[in-house]
Amino acid sequence: MEIVFATNNLHKLEEVNQISAGRGVTFILPPSGFNPIENGSTFEENSYIKAKEAAILSGKLALADDSGLCVDALNGLPGLYSARYAETQELRIKKLLCELKDINNRAAKFVCCMTLVNPNGEILYQTKGYCYGKITHSPKGLNGFGYDPIFLPDNYNETIAELPEDVKNTISHRFNALKQVLTFLNNNQTISF
Repeated sequence: MEIVFATNNLHKLEEVNQISAGRGVTFILPPSGFNPIENGSTFEENSYIKAKEAAILSGKLALADDSGLCVDALNGLPGLYSARYAETQELRIKKLLCELKDINNRAAKFVCCMTLVNPNGEILYQTKGYCYGKITHSPKGLNGFGYDPIFLPDNYNETIAELPEDVKNTISHRFNALKQVLTFLNNNQTISF
């Protein structure tokens, strides 16, 4: 089964295809012209906005994710604004570490909301996945993207950016959301898409 993954981020596309390998699903990029305006007020709304646009543009089943880092001591920020917290990845990390400089509570979680829609843009399934951990005091590791170099997942001694890709892909928020979507697809193979 081929499903449009509503992103222009090749790293995310590669990640979801690695996670779903051997499950009978291949994710592809949306057609050119895919440029949704993410003006929702929740991860769910933004995920749906992206999925709907990709489905209608392509005429195919589409899946979108909207994700972010939520830091307890910052009342859930950067949250929905994780990708827009500063101009570059390096500046986003620097800003977050600066805001947490004198704070002991460094608990945080990555959140991923995924929305699966039919070619008409109607929601078939929506779910969330989480990865809990804490923010480190300095970046470590070269793998991954976004806030991975400063996120230490629970029960690990290395940041997400230090972990091998195959380990990351079994604990990440995206993995935890996608496995629920794949289970839904497996259990609903008779649905006419």
